[in-house]
Amino acid sequence: MARTEPTGAARSSTPASLRAVWGVLGAFLLAWDVFEVVKHTGWVIPAAALGAVLPDLSRLAGLGQATRPGQLAPRVVPLYNLLHRAVIPFAIMIVFSFLGDGPEDIAAPFTFAMSWLTNIAIARALGFGLRTPDGWQR
Repeated sequence: MARTEPTGAARSSTPASLRAVWGVLGAFLLAWDVFEVVKHTGWVIPAAALGAVLPDLSRLAGLGQATRPGQLAPRVVPLYNLLHRAVIPFAIMIVFSFLGDGPEDIAAPFTFAMSWLTNIAIARALGFGLRTPDGWQR
């Protein structure tokens, strides 16, 4: 049986209940991000901004490669999928929770990872997840 390619921008087939859980997590993390940025300021602000856009920066590596609507450039997929794994920013948050002598020592890298995780959670809530090797939504 031949595999048919989706036409147009397709979203994942994740159940609505799981997407709702991702949405609640994303909203909670976004509120926590804002709290941390307001509380610590300084280097936390650019760290949070970078964390918020980092997963989507991988798309820049596919510029100039011809793709169909909804398809990610196949050469970008490994990096895109790596940066959209929730376990990586979560692990960074855990590690930095135990480093440093006080909250000011870990605020920037912790908030960076939390913003990264927020991006992933919101994307999953909207139905965007990992990609197949040829660039389509799974």
